[in-house]
Amino acid sequence: MPTLAIHAGRALTPHAEIHDAVILAEEGRIRALGPRAGMELPPGTREVDARRLLAAPGFVDVHIHGAAGRDAMEASPEALAGIAGCIARHGTTSFVATTVSAGVPETLRSLEGLAMAIHSYPAGAAPAAECLGVHLEGPFLSSARRGVHPAEHLIPPSPGVLARFLAAAGGFARILTLAPELPGAEETIAAARSAGLVVSLGHTDATYGQAERAIERGACHAAHVFNAMRPFSHRETGVIGAVLTDSRVSAEVIADGVHVDDPALRLLLAAKSAESVLLVSDGTAATGMPDGSYRLGSIEVTVTGGVCRNREGRIAGSTLTLDRAVRRMVALGVPAAAAVQMATFNPARLLGMESRKGRLIAGADADIVLLDSAFNVVQVFVRGRELPA
Repeated sequence: MPTLAIHAGRALTPHAEIHDAVILAEEGRIRALGPRAGMELPPGTREVDARRLLAAPGFVDVHIHGAAGRDAMEASPEALAGIAGCIARHGTTSFVATTVSAGVPETLRSLEGLAMAIHSYPAGAAPAAECLGVHLEGPFLSSARRGVHPAEHLIPPSPGVLARFLAAAGGFARILTLAPELPGAEETIAAARSAGLVVSLGHTDATYGQAERAIERGACHAAHVFNAMRPFSHRETGVIGAVLTDSRVSAEVIADGVHVDDPALRLLLAAKSAESVLLVSDGTAATGMPDGSYRLGSIEVTVTGGVCRNREGRIAGSTLTLDRAVRRMVALGVPAAAAVQMATFNPARLLGMESRKGRLIAGADADIVLLDSAFNVVQVFVRGRELPA
């Protein structure tokens, strides 16, 4: 593969802005990044003229269930490839496949299949988003805040069950979302942390005190903040109060205009700053597809006007892509670099992968998205390979 040189009008690393920038990539990694003046290109370099565009790191989605009519819990190479190809066209170059609550045997089968699909993904396949692992959303969730997770599949947190999940995931488990107020949660948080997982608070009816105890024990993240959580009250602020005020916790949000209203987004940013907020899609199989009927795990969802709901009318994931989420944040007045950071560096840092993902720096994967002035995706490179138009 020849050296690639992308000449962009400006580049967001996202911590620095470089005008008239050149990104050099070799063998799937960024070799150098800096102003065009003085940048020496090796002989035979393939040059890409993007001087009218903005270069940013590829987006990283840590909470996505599906896309392109495929669901992560299908756990087949074909399903994973379908999801990866679809979201890559929207600038997402890395993702964490997310489960939904199901019976323990079914969850084990899905985790085994996902591990096999991730491990065996063919090196010569067409460029697509890279699956970085698995996010276990359930079954250790509150029945009071279950959203669309099937009540019959919810169980108390258990280190023993978690150990079975981790074994089935074959080292690819990255995030565990649970309700910290449930019996067994403290022991399960400890087990998850010992295994290197990020512990996320979600689908929870926890009080402020219960949430803080979980944070003290190692929980450091909150899933789709404001959604499927005890509502905030001035006398009992609940888990939202803990998330908003505790600097040890990062907060993911679904910025699609459906899950969270703009004033709540502004409140979250004012409380946490762009340093601690992550943009996620919570995307389903309906992402990139027309309105119709789809599956979210075992749940039937209907999409009307791009909004996913189950038979009871509850919101069931989304059809959001991270390019749309970035555009929404910019429209709210968030600086471009901060909006990009929330979709790139922050999720990579949550996973402990910030040296490889979510940044334009020497040595990182050459995951690069080129955006126009309205932050629409024009061109995508995944580990230095251009995504076909």
